[in-house]
Amino acid sequence: MIVLKDILYKVAIESIKGSTEIAVNKIEFDSRKVHHNDIFVAIRGTVSNGHDFIEKALSLGATTIVCDTLPETIATGITYVQVKDTNSALAFMANNFYNNPSSKLRLIGITGTNGKTTIASLLYQLFKKAGYKVGLLSTVKIMVDEVEYKATHTTPDSLTINYFLNEMVAMGCEFCFMEVSSHGIHQKRTEGLHFEGGVFTNLSHDHLDYHPTFAEYRDVKKSFFDHLPKTAFALTNIDDKNGLVMLQNTYARKLTYALKSYSDYKAQILENQLSGLLLKINENEVWVKLIGTFNAYNLLAIYGTAVELGLESLEVLRLLSELESVSGRFQFIVSDSKITAIVDYAHTPDALENVLKTINDIRTKNEQLITVVGCGGDRDKAKRPIMANIASTMSDKVIITSDNPRTENPETIIAEMEAGVEPQNFKKTVSITDRKQAIKNACQLANANDIILIAGKGHETYQEIQGIRHDFDDMKLVKEFLEQLNK
Repeated sequence: MIVLKDILYKVAIESIKGSTEIAVNKIEFDSRKVHHNDIFVAIRGTVSNGHDFIEKALSLGATTIVCDTLPETIATGITYVQVKDTNSALAFMANNFYNNPSSKLRLIGITGTNGKTTIASLLYQLFKKAGYKVGLLSTVKIMVDEVEYKATHTTPDSLTINYFLNEMVAMGCEFCFMEVSSHGIHQKRTEGLHFEGGVFTNLSHDHLDYHPTFAEYRDVKKSFFDHLPKTAFALTNIDDKNGLVMLQNTYARKLTYALKSYSDYKAQILENQLSGLLLKINENEVWVKLIGTFNAYNLLAIYGTAVELGLESLEVLRLLSELESVSGRFQFIVSDSKITAIVDYAHTPDALENVLKTINDIRTKNEQLITVVGCGGDRDKAKRPIMANIASTMSDKVIITSDNPRTENPETIIAEMEAGVEPQNFKKTVSITDRKQAIKNACQLANANDIILIAGKGHETYQEIQGIRHDFDDMKLVKEFLEQLNK
């Protein structure tokens, strides 16, 4: 039996009306899921306010209401817990409800604009290869050792996080690697979790539809490191101009990694080919199957994290050489007609530039680079012309198309992207609203040895249009079109 008072530990309570000595069934913040004896936490979201659904929660059997503003009518026999912040309260309550699962795991959080999914997923892969039971909370999927679950957010809500951490504990997992997004930090989803380490990748233009300024976006990321305990480590990329900012107020042990600067973990790219990278990491050479400078940073962060978690450095290098690329992260195929197609999740200016630079560094320039790119609807509009400018400057041909238009008109998004194309690049840029047709057109334009980059959606297997998700897989489609060309 779970008693209400036991799951209010560490919650910043303003007032209580009713008894906390009552048994509760579970915690919910979606009024539609409430059942008898449940706690309903009223969250103020970006779309709706949970306080508007308190009456509905009561009608479905809630016996405890957690809110930041008490309703005008107080129902008899119901316990009302008024708190300072319901997002924070939900995080601590979820942690308590599941008996603090993060304290029973070695939990590592990875944050930054780009690289979170690759680093978290490859750390999971590496530690599995090393023989450990491991958990993963990522944009692509959630793994409880060998069992896979679908992911819906980069950082899930705090109830989901603690539920899966608890499952990992029950399964005997020793480690968990978790992507930590700015949304997740800002909405207090990670409060109350015990992290053994934090990793910072980089910071560039993203999520300015949610954060009013870049400074706030940076400071939200920084707050994750500010709250790490003294027992944790904070590993940061100091080649990024915000790398040292992340360490300014942390209590954690400060560690650095870099390709260009003096650091605790240092790498040098000796060879960069489409088949892989030859890296020199802290005086030892290793060949890896991933490519590009951005992956050199990712692998260095993985190496540093693994060593800090106690793995022997030479063993880590051996395991790095066995790692396979993550779904939708610079995933490529070569058709029978010698056309290379690359699918990448690059959906920020920085990520797109990194991918295009990687391709341009490797290619001979005797072939065409054809880029298919779009921008998501209901998201940061400022990056649209920037991304089109980068694509048209760094490619031989560009097809601007739809990404996930969501509730926006895709042609409006495309027009905002087109505004960033400079006059000298007009002739090599076309716009095709239908993403499937855009990918088909790219395949038809390609000749032997040409390279097609399809950017923006990566691992996603859907396209969201007016609230409806349609089956859509960039890699599957480009394979089909290239096979048709071979016939």
